[in-house]
Amino acid sequence: MKRCKLSDLDSLFALISSKRELYLPVDGTDGRAHYSAWHEGVELSQKTNTVRSAKDFFFPQSEDLVEFRLSGNSISISDIRTEKDDFVLFGVRACDARSFEILDRVFLCEPVDSFYASRREHALIMTLACNRPSETCFCSAFGIDAANPGGDIECRMDAEYLYLEARTDKGSAFMAELSNPLESCAEDAADDIIKLIQDRIAGLPIGELPLDEFGAGTTEKYFSDTAWKKLSESCLGCGSCTYTCPTCQCYDIKEFDTGKAIKRYRCWDSCMYSEFTKMSAGQPRPTQLERFRQRFMHKLVYFPENNEGIFGCVGCGRCLIGCPISMNIVKVIRALGGKEDE
Repeated sequence: MKRCKLSDLDSLFALISSKRELYLPVDGTDGRAHYSAWHEGVELSQKTNTVRSAKDFFFPQSEDLVEFRLSGNSISISDIRTEKDDFVLFGVRACDARSFEILDRVFLCEPVDSFYASRREHALIMTLACNRPSETCFCSAFGIDAANPGGDIECRMDAEYLYLEARTDKGSAFMAELSNPLESCAEDAADDIIKLIQDRIAGLPIGELPLDEFGAGTTEKYFSDTAWKKLSESCLGCGSCTYTCPTCQCYDIKEFDTGKAIKRYRCWDSCMYSEFTKMSAGQPRPTQLERFRQRFMHKLVYFPENNEGIFGCVGCGRCLIGCPISMNIVKVIRALGGKEDE
């Protein structure tokens, strides 16, 4: 276990930045936290979470895949990806750290997504425990401990120090490169912080949800439930929940004529959109009810069915904050699981 005085935090960031590009949550002009590259004068945000998750670093909203050029009767194909140098993500919360494990199950299974895999390989994750979790947080419902967020290097903070503990070989190797302003401390130096956070988590209003009612083998139970009609009728289909979600992984592949070449690119898509998975034969989910049901069935039933019971949600609360009509997965779980939202 190492620690750094908060008064020396900029020195630590400068040291990390001298070795690898460093990104961390920063307050934007809109008053909300966003990930940004660190440079002198940039301050770590004290917000509970960023507006958009750290997923963007591994699965960006839009990325170029390949380029086609026609010359006479021949076509040349060029790999136009931009390789990422080694970088550090600091301040990742426990919910987002868990989301990486979920995304790994999608993009690192065969056939491996080489674009995603390359970014994951170049990243070093420094998590930060949530001292003041928000009332919209419910990560504990999914077995996530905000006081022990994981990652390559696990960090916790009190009023005086930042505590750092390596959790992986990659984290240990990187911490060995960091000398001043770090100093050694007792292995139990952060125990009081852990207890404080866990006590606060236990007092959150939506920390307990009837998840035992969902998971593998429940498709037939919920697919035709009449509650979907009432739950979905006010949904605007705007997709804000999917675009702020750290675990959503749907995308579309499109092509664009630049005037000199055809560029193929990948961009996020949303199961809440009317043209999602639309084919020449038509739209497999023509109604908003069906699209709404697909999103939540995937999180609560389909994904755990195929991933050893792991749910496709991490309880970050972003969908609770971002939805313009206050519909969210918590209300769906309570309505279908037998505990109506009060």
